[in-house]
Amino acid sequence: MLKKLQLKKHAMTAISYMLPLVVAAGLLIAIGNLTGGQVITNFKSGYSIPSVLTTLGVWGMGLLAPVISAAIAYSISDRPGIAPGLLSGIISYNIGAGFLGGMLGGFLTGWLVAFLVKYIKVPKWAEGLKPMMVIPLLSSLIMGVVMFFVIGQPIVWATNALTSFLNSMQGSARFVFGALLGGMASFDFGGPVNKVASLFADGLLLQGVKQPEAVKILASMVPPFGVTISWVLSKIFKHKIYSQEEEDNIKIAFPMGIVMITEGVIPIAAVDVIRVVVSCSLGAAVGGGLSMTWGIGSPVPSGGLLIVPAMNKPLLFLLALLIGSVVTGLILFAWKKKPSEEPKKEEESEEDIDLGDIHIS
Repeated sequence: MLKKLQLKKHAMTAISYMLPLVVAAGLLIAIGNLTGGQVITNFKSGYSIPSVLTTLGVWGMGLLAPVISAAIAYSISDRPGIAPGLLSGIISYNIGAGFLGGMLGGFLTGWLVAFLVKYIKVPKWAEGLKPMMVIPLLSSLIMGVVMFFVIGQPIVWATNALTSFLNSMQGSARFVFGALLGGMASFDFGGPVNKVASLFADGLLLQGVKQPEAVKILASMVPPFGVTISWVLSKIFKHKIYSQEEEDNIKIAFPMGIVMITEGVIPIAAVDVIRVVVSCSLGAAVGGGLSMTWGIGSPVPSGGLLIVPAMNKPLLFLLALLIGSVVTGLILFAWKKKPSEEPKKEEESEEDIDLGDIHIS
C-alpha cells in the first residue's frame, strides 16, 4: 500500500524544490547577521542593506512550509495541486504546524485533488473551468477546513512537544541524538537517508532549534575531510591504501567538502562500500554527538565552512568537525586494504613478434 502511494518519491520531489530556497534564505540571513542586520519591523522608517538581507532571508525561511506542501501536491496531482497546496502550507506556517504540517497538508492536498480530477464531472461547456476554477476552489475549501479544524492543532501540539523535548535534552541524551542525526546525514553521501536528516534539521530550524543544523552541516563535511586525512596518513607512513584513480578523486572531494558537498566521496565509496560508509558514519556520529552536547547551533542550513562565522560557537564547531574527521581518517587508514592495481599490459616489442604469423599477399 505504501509503495503504491509513492511517499518517498513525492517527498524527494518536494525536497528538490525546497533546498534552493532553504540555502538562499539561510545564506541571506547569515550575510545580514554578520554585517549587523536585523529583521525589519517598521518599513516606514529607514533601514539598512544588512537588515534587508536578514529580513529577506527570514521571509524566505517562512516560505518553507508552503513550498514543500505545494511541491508534494504538485508531484501527486500535477498543476491543479499547486494552489491548494500553497494554501495548505500557508495555513500550516501561520498556525505553527511548521514543516510537519506542510508535508502532511501537501500529501492530503495532492490525494484530494487527484480524487476530484478523476471523479468530479462538469458539463461540456465548463470543461475549461474545471482545472482553473472548480478543482482549485473545491480542494482549497476542503483543505482549509481540514487544516484549521481537524489536523492543524494536533500537529502544532506534536511539533511543540518535539521542540520542547529537544531543548530539554541533557548530557548523554544530547550526544546520542546528535550521533544518530550525524550518522544519518553522512550515511549515503547526499542520498535519501541524508535528505531525511536534512529535512528534519531544516524543519526544526523553523521552530528555533538550531543545534540539529550544525550537526547536519558537520556530518556532511566529515566524509570528504576524513577520507582526505586517511590519504594524507597513507602518504606519511608510506602505506598505500588508495589507487591512483581514488587519489585523484580525493583531490576533487576535499574542496567539494569545504562547501558541504558530500557527493565527491561517492566514487571512493563505490570501490570499497562497507569500509568507507562505516568509517564516515562513525566519524560523523562522534562529531555530531559532540556538536549537540556542546550546544553548537547554526542559523544557516547550508554553506559548509563559509557559514561557520554565523554559528554561536564557531571554534567548538571546528573542533567537533576535526575530531569527527580524524576518527573517520584513522579508521579508514587502519581498516582499508591495499588497492589491487590492474596489471599493466606489456607492450609487444619487435622481438616478441612472430614473423611466422605475418602473411604477405
